[in-house]
Amino acid sequence: MSPLLQARGLSVGFGGRPVVDAIDFDIQPGEKLALVGESGSGKTVTALSLLGLVQGARSSGQAWFQPPSGEAVDLLSLSEQALRGIRGQDIAMVFQEPMTALNPLFTVGEQIAEVLQLKQGLDRRAAWAGAIQALAETGIPEPERRAGAYPHQLSGGQRQRAMIAMALACQPRLLLADEPTTALDVSLRSQILELLAELQRRRGMAVLLITHDLNLVRRFADRVAVMERGRIVEQGAVGEVFARPQHAYTRKLLDSRPERALAPAAGAAAWLQARQIQVSYPVPRPGLRGWFSTGSFLAVQGADFEVLPGQTLGVVGESGSGKSTLALAVLGLMPFSGELLMGGATWSGRLSEDKALRRQVQVVFQDPFSSLSPRMTIEETVGEGLTVHHPSLPAPERRRRVLATLAEVGLPEADFPGLLQRYPHEFSGGQRQRIALARALVVEPRLLVLDEPTSALDVTVQKQVLALLQRLQRERGLSYLLITHDVDVIRAMAHQVLVMKDGQVLEAGPALEVLAAPRHPYTRQLLEQA
Repeated sequence: MSPLLQARGLSVGFGGRPVVDAIDFDIQPGEKLALVGESGSGKTVTALSLLGLVQGARSSGQAWFQPPSGEAVDLLSLSEQALRGIRGQDIAMVFQEPMTALNPLFTVGEQIAEVLQLKQGLDRRAAWAGAIQALAETGIPEPERRAGAYPHQLSGGQRQRAMIAMALACQPRLLLADEPTTALDVSLRSQILELLAELQRRRGMAVLLITHDLNLVRRFADRVAVMERGRIVEQGAVGEVFARPQHAYTRKLLDSRPERALAPAAGAAAWLQARQIQVSYPVPRPGLRGWFSTGSFLAVQGADFEVLPGQTLGVVGESGSGKSTLALAVLGLMPFSGELLMGGATWSGRLSEDKALRRQVQVVFQDPFSSLSPRMTIEETVGEGLTVHHPSLPAPERRRRVLATLAEVGLPEADFPGLLQRYPHEFSGGQRQRIALARALVVEPRLLVLDEPTSALDVTVQKQVLALLQRLQRERGLSYLLITHDVDVIRAMAHQVLVMKDGQVLEAGPALEVLAAPRHPYTRQLLEQA
C-alpha cells in the first residue's frame, strides 16, 4: 500500500536558520502517527508547513500527498490557490487552543457551516443542517442549541469538540491534530481521545498527532516519531520505541516523570484555615421570572481544609469541579461565606485593609503568556509588586531584588544579556513561567496559589519547574495551594489532597494515601483515566 503522505528531506527555516532539518516520515492510510518532542523541537512547524501555513518561512524538500483521485501531489510545490483546495477538504487541522482558533464574533454553527458552503458548495440551509450533524457526531449535547452558541459560551471540552467538528465536516483523509488535549482535564482528555479514535476508525482517516504527552501517545498512536531540535532522532511502532528506546533523547523524554522531593511535615500550626467555604454565582431564571429575579449556582459547597507552613495542599478534579473558584475565594477575588483565616487574618473587601495580606498571598497562573503583560519589560513585570508593597524602596535596591529573585528561579542575568529590558515574548514557555514565579516571589509571600502551573508545558520543562517549586518550598518554607487535573503532579508535589466534583469535596487526606487507596469511586475513576 502506498503512503497517504510521504515526506522526504522536509526542511523549514526562518531567515536562513533551519527549525526543521531534512526530516523523513510516512503516514499510511488510516494510520495514527504521533510526532513528539519538547517545545521548540519543530513539531508544529512541520505540520503547518504541509499546508503552507508558516508565515515568512522557506520550505524545501518534498511532501507527497495522495488525493482521493488522481496522482500524488507535492504539497510544498503547490500554489496558494491549489493548497486552498486541499485545506479543510482533504487535509484538516485541529489547533491547540480552540478559544483563539475559533472566531469570537460568530457562533460555532456559523463557522462550521461556512466550511461546508466554501468546500462543498452547499446552500445556507443545507450547510446549517450539516453543521448540526457534525456537532452531533462529536457527542456535544443538544447540538441544535450549541450550534447557536458563541465560543465563550461553551466549556473547554465543548469548544474542542466544535473545533474537531469543523475540521471533520468535509471528511478529510488526513487530520493534523496539534496538542488537541493539552489544556483539558484528565476525564475530558480521555473523552476527546476516545472521540478522535472512534471518528478515525469510522472514517478510515489518518491522523498526525502533535503532542508532548507520552501517555496520550501510548493510548492513541500506532507509530511515533521523536523530534529533537528539528530532526527526527527515532521512529517506529509505539510499543517498540517506548519499551526499547534507542536514542538518548527518547530515553530523556520517557524519564521525565515528575519526582517527589518534598520536605517532611514540620508539625507547625496551619497558616491557612478554611471552614465551610461556600461560593455561589447568580444565574438567570427561566421564563418571565428571570425578568424580576435571579437564581444562584452553588460552585463550592462547604469546603473544609488547611495548609501548614512549608506544605502543599493539592486540589484535583475535572473542569467545572470548583477548583479554580475555590482558589479565587482564597485569593480574596470572589465573595464567599464561611471562615477563611490566613495567619489569623481574613479578607475585608477593602483595598487598604487587605494590602498587607495581599502581599502574603500571591498567585501563579496556568498560562504565563497571557498572565504577563506584553507591554511591560521583565524589570517592570517582576518589580511591580515591590512598587505596590514597598513604594519607598530606592530604585537600585528594587532592581537588586528583582535580579536576585530572577536568579533564584533560574534566570541569572549572566546567562540572559539585557534580561531586565526584554519582553515576555522573547522567552520560551518554561522561562515565562519562571518569570511569573519570580513576580510572585519578589514580595516574599507566605502562600502561593498555583493554578495549573505546568499544564501548558512539555514534560521535560514541567519536571524542571516542579523541581524548582520543590526547592523554593524547602528553602523558603512556602505553602502552596496547588490546583491541577494532573495526578502525576499531585503525586510529586502534594502533602495533602482534596478531590472535588461539582463543587463538593468528595475525598481528602494525605496525598500518597489517597492515591494509593482511594475510597470514593470518583477518585478511582480519575486515577484510571490518568
